[in-house]
Amino acid sequence: MKRLLFTISVCLLAVAAFASPKAEPLKGERPDFEKIRREALDPKSKMNFDRLYAKFQKNDTLMTPEEYRYLYYGYMFTEDYDPYRTSPYSDIVEPLYYKKEHSRQETDTIMKYAELSLQDNPFDLKQMSYYIYVLRERKKDARANIWQFRLRRLILTILSSGDGSEENPWCVIYPAHEYNILNFRDLIATGHEERGVGIDFLKVQKADDKSPDGYYFDFSQGQRILRLKFGE
Repeated sequence: MKRLLFTISVCLLAVAAFASPKAEPLKGERPDFEKIRREALDPKSKMNFDRLYAKFQKNDTLMTPEEYRYLYYGYMFTEDYDPYRTSPYSDIVEPLYYKKEHSRQETDTIMKYAELSLQDNPFDLKQMSYYIYVLRERKKDARANIWQFRLRRLILTILSSGDGSEENPWCVIYPAHEYNILNFRDLIATGHEERGVGIDFLKVQKADDKSPDGYYFDFSQGQRILRLKFGE
């Protein structure tokens, strides 16, 4: 229950930030991937990926929503990008995380391997939420606040790319982020359908008759990059 309440609290914080004028949310629109590619690879650009990632690593809470958009989607154009690579550490963290209670040694283990997972994949939203949880457990609130800021901004970046409808799907750089977004919005996925090349439709448990049957996600750009890198 404690883990469930934490997940819901993260969801509520994300939604609150998206609705608040202080969050300076991006205008809801599909990312211009060609422009992002040019900027991400241009060493002289303010939106160069390496430059933005350095700011991200320095815990820069002054990074703008636009910078987060170029950071998140710009990662696809780096040599390191592989959306299907799995961290060898993630399987260690998850079974521990879902235990009802944790010893000091177990929280140390979760912290260690969540950190290693995030070093391997800095945009693993699930590991990020685990890391925030264990930082809170260990009373490391200052560091937890920084990571929660990062997580919230990454969620907002995805939410700003569309509205989850067939006409305006949410654009993601990892298929796993499709499920993360639903979880952070307190939604439970009940099915998955491919509705086109790189277009996924995730069915959800309906809260009422007026709520959607599910939401659309667009991973087509990631698939295109994978084909260019690795062929069919």
